[in-house]
Amino acid sequence: MSALTEAVRAGRRAETLRVVRGLTDAERRACLPDLRALRTELREFSPWDRRWERVRPALHLAGAACHTGAAAAAAWLVARDLRWQQAPVDTLLSALETRDSGWLADVARRLAQRPASAGVPYELMAGLVSRSGCEVPVTDAYVIGWVGHVGGGWRGGNVLERLRREPDLAALVAGLFALTDLSEVRWLLGDGPDGWPSALASLAREGVLDRAFLVDACVARLLRGADGADHRILLPVLTELGLTREEERARTADWTALARDAASPVASHAQTVLGALALDGELTARQLAEASEGLLFRGEKKLVRAQLVLLGKVLVRDPGKAAELLPVVGQAFGHEDTQLQERALKLVERHLKKLDGPEARDELARCADRLPPALRARAAALLGAPVESGAAYEEVLPPVPEPARLAPAPATAEEVAEELGALLASGGDVATFERALDGLARHAYRDPDALREALAPVVSQRWWAAANGRYGGGPAVDTRYGHCNAQEGLDLLLAALHGRVRPADLLRAVNDGPSEQGCAHSALARVFDARLHALAYRLCTEPLPLLLATPTWNTGLLDPGELVDRLTEYRRLGARVCPTDFGQALLRVRADDGAAARDAAVRAEALGTREGARLARRLVSGTESPAARAARWLRTGATAPAAARRHSRGPRILVEAAEVPELRHGFPPEFRGLGHPASPQAWSRHCHHWDDSIRPHWLAVLPEHRELVAARLLPDLAATAVDDGRGAGVLPLLAEAGGEAGDAVRLCVAYGLGARHQEDRLAAVDALLVLAARGQLDTARLGADLGELLGSGAVKPQRLADSARTAASTGAEATTGEVLRHALPVPLAALAAARPEAAAVAARGLGDLLAVAAECAERSGARGEVPYLAETAARGGSSRLVTQARRLRDALALETAA
Repeated sequence: MSALTEAVRAGRRAETLRVVRGLTDAERRACLPDLRALRTELREFSPWDRRWERVRPALHLAGAACHTGAAAAAAWLVARDLRWQQAPVDTLLSALETRDSGWLADVARRLAQRPASAGVPYELMAGLVSRSGCEVPVTDAYVIGWVGHVGGGWRGGNVLERLRREPDLAALVAGLFALTDLSEVRWLLGDGPDGWPSALASLAREGVLDRAFLVDACVARLLRGADGADHRILLPVLTELGLTREEERARTADWTALARDAASPVASHAQTVLGALALDGELTARQLAEASEGLLFRGEKKLVRAQLVLLGKVLVRDPGKAAELLPVVGQAFGHEDTQLQERALKLVERHLKKLDGPEARDELARCADRLPPALRARAAALLGAPVESGAAYEEVLPPVPEPARLAPAPATAEEVAEELGALLASGGDVATFERALDGLARHAYRDPDALREALAPVVSQRWWAAANGRYGGGPAVDTRYGHCNAQEGLDLLLAALHGRVRPADLLRAVNDGPSEQGCAHSALARVFDARLHALAYRLCTEPLPLLLATPTWNTGLLDPGELVDRLTEYRRLGARVCPTDFGQALLRVRADDGAAARDAAVRAEALGTREGARLARRLVSGTESPAARAARWLRTGATAPAAARRHSRGPRILVEAAEVPELRHGFPPEFRGLGHPASPQAWSRHCHHWDDSIRPHWLAVLPEHRELVAARLLPDLAATAVDDGRGAGVLPLLAEAGGEAGDAVRLCVAYGLGARHQEDRLAAVDALLVLAARGQLDTARLGADLGELLGSGAVKPQRLADSARTAASTGAEATTGEVLRHALPVPLAALAAARPEAAAVAARGLGDLLAVAAECAERSGARGEVPYLAETAARGGSSRLVTQARRLRDALALETAA
């Protein structure tokens, strides 16, 4: 062992430095194999292992000093496994300073070219630059490090004084403006008298920095489309520089572009500059018109309002500009806010007499067709010309989703392994999961050894493959019920196939059934778990030739004829049916196609097996009319199931699903909970079914009974609105499923429309549109539910307004308007009954909801009455609430579209 290796292994950093400084290049290279071996050895231990906390810095120092190539030295210095326990920078510089300047410069450049996330210390890069005398490398990593170095208050003085001492200031400031992402340094730059904007402006006034360069750099970066972090840095610098009027006038085109497209604070600044120039007569009518065209299309009401005020002032001072400016005002007729539309129309009314020729009037008439009916009629009377009212309204709904057939099971063991690997790595939908299960069962039956060989790369990546048992020699994978999501279920199946779980444990779980405490989801979860546990046991003992319950379509439905074919194959092979697999198949078999169901029932009965007879009875009962089913209940002495009941729980409205007798008999014990009433009292915050990815699989358990699934998911959907939770992504699948869309489905959609997170609201809008397209949406009852939830505070008006606006923007104004028309009476009644001090709270967000309802009524031509709307419209003032109430009242009362 060399002296250097001995010093490093002992963690003696000072001795390591002394030794490496005395080595020749050949001696350094000779030490590298031992250092690399020690590094490999240390990789097996945690960076936080205290036994090695002194060794790693010494190793970091020795390796950097012994590499004679600049690239290798730089790579060692930033090595990931040495990153958290490096040698001090001053020690590294002492070890490297004996090298020639070209080598030091090369290392400095290579370190600076690393991404900022590599965490190369700025002091190391700057020290190498200083010792080599090379030009400063203006890279992202170097500049970010420099900004942090300057911002360190421990160095003494303020930012301005520290910048004055920087020898490469101009180059580094240029690099600051060229950073790929300014958000990396946003928090370091600060603001106020001791911030960078003030310091840079002071240096520009002193002539230390080129003021013209700073102005150009700020404006160019803002024009490039700066994000939020950029404008928070650049706009203060631009403001601190204090442009003169001549400089502002020279950049008129830049201000116009920024006012049109930049972030709101930047656009506001540009608007202020342009407004001052316009009021001083330093903008032509054409220049002001170009700037206004962009601003009046923006969504920020404050900017549009300010621009209309500016245009009004200019028209008062210079009436000759009316011919160019008034047609631009007409652009605001298309704004989504009716108060701004009315403000623009008033401006036209005030200055219309200043127009000489007909061209500007004709242009205004063309713009006026975007006004709501009441304002459109007013514009027509003002302009003395007919205003086009647009084409007749036609509701646009998405096409009804068509179920997609599942592809056949994977044909080879290698395909099974590929699909299972993808599912375990990134998840997948129900169809992919079911195909993979079917492929796993089929190939385990045909050739289990070949299947295990194909699965070897997949299994080697699983945590349980190298486990020696979880609890003192117990199974590597938990065999208990109540813990299976899709991925855990696949792990259980693979572990069973590879002998990593004991068949006795699986048999005990299958026989004993679930033992966990019940919750709203338990009935669905037990069926999913029972099927996977039973399949795992059969993989260990008696593989199934194929799965009976594999769906035919992606919705989870199973074609009855296909199920009969599978039972026929079982009889031919003499295979024993798995009860849970057959039970799931019965729940999935499609019975709404009477002819196909009756034909399949005849074939099933002819099989002469118990399963065939059971399937035949299921298909026959599924084709019964409600009257025939009621008569059968009377003949057998059974009682009809009670209707679903609604319950209030705080601000929530939950549904107790009705009992379903046919799901309580003829199924394995684990399935019978599906037929029990789903009580909202079973809802618990401590339920362990928190993984949203399992919900589509629950829906596939009962693909023709979505109301039962919705009742059990309702507490989770309520949480997206009441508790700001997540999890409405299942709503589009719920809308595409079969069965009744009753109270539970409607309430799930209602909560989703009021969810806290936009992604959940978008999913709810998708569900709303799919239900409407399928003719399954009761808009009056959904609106009434939303009104009740608005009244209880479970749904906030602003969130519902956002969802309704999104739905209407797809072309479904009639559907959306009808829902809102039935939702508004409850909050309007609460507003009418509120004491004055509570009225402001009751009105919060209601103006936005009324605005969407009014727009829908205007576009769709809906007519009718909304209780308490007239009282709200009769209130004094011109608040958004009152203005939009009047707008909705007028739109619903119009005899014909204007």
